[in-house]
Amino acid sequence: MNGFAHAAAPLWGLDPAQVSLVAKRENEVWRAEGPGGPYALRLHRPGYRTAAELQSELDWMAMLAKGGLTVPRPIPSRTGRLVEVVGDTPVDLLTWMPGRMVGKQGALEGITDRAGHMHRLGALLARLHDLSDNWTPPEGFTRPRWDRPGLLGETPLWGPFWANPDLTSAQRATLRQVQIRAEADLAARETALDYGLIHADAITENVMVDGETLVLIDFDDGGWGFRDFDLATVLMRQLTAADYPALRAALLEGYAARRTVDEAALDLLLLCRALTYLGWIIPRRDEPGGEERSRRAVATALPLAETYLETSDV
Repeated sequence: MNGFAHAAAPLWGLDPAQVSLVAKRENEVWRAEGPGGPYALRLHRPGYRTAAELQSELDWMAMLAKGGLTVPRPIPSRTGRLVEVVGDTPVDLLTWMPGRMVGKQGALEGITDRAGHMHRLGALLARLHDLSDNWTPPEGFTRPRWDRPGLLGETPLWGPFWANPDLTSAQRATLRQVQIRAEADLAARETALDYGLIHADAITENVMVDGETLVLIDFDDGGWGFRDFDLATVLMRQLTAADYPALRAALLEGYAARRTVDEAALDLLLLCRALTYLGWIIPRRDEPGGEERSRRAVATALPLAETYLETSDV
């Protein structure tokens, strides 16, 4: 997409020679230098999000930034649009966020007060949920749904987790049993659960530290979902940490200062979060490191699934 980035830069009045690749994950992110400071030029994978979904993501982020949350703010192009299309590639421009990424694969790198960090992150997610609840999305707003069908239906949002090729036949049978039981469990709880717009991907790679401020980036998977799912996403990467109980308690305490937490539902959604990665990796398994990530997803999800079957009373 190198040529696309260089072709897109002038749409925002930026010099193509001052654009450099900094990240290539679901999307490509390029750092674009400009008179107003650096910006993040995002090239979206064609076909991954509809035009309406991309516009909705940016409208939501703009509201959060205006509400005081430290998140990237979308910048209109010279034509006034938030999303431009170069070839078949949607492109947008965001303010460049200061600070450093917390870490990779759940590592809290350079964080000396680990519980304090989790407490601040819980409070940040609570503010995000508060602002979202107080906002009326514009007409046509559409984002993915991390609801019961999206997590445990026959066509989950991130794919059929029971079909992961690194599962044995016995493990697939276990996950099918979990799917049926967990779906009934969530159905019995869902009317009482807090539901609304969530980030859905507040992993360490998407949280930045700037002094005492936490910065939340990458809203690509954000959408409608159970609020405890945001907490579950944070906690899943910490399950094997020696201080996991303290990290969990701090995260929930920071969140519960503003909003309520259903701990029983949180455990169920932790299981659901782990299952999603089994499906997510299937179309990406042939990418560099894909097989290792797939096996890691299996190693995380299976113990949770087996414990759930042993302890649930649905």
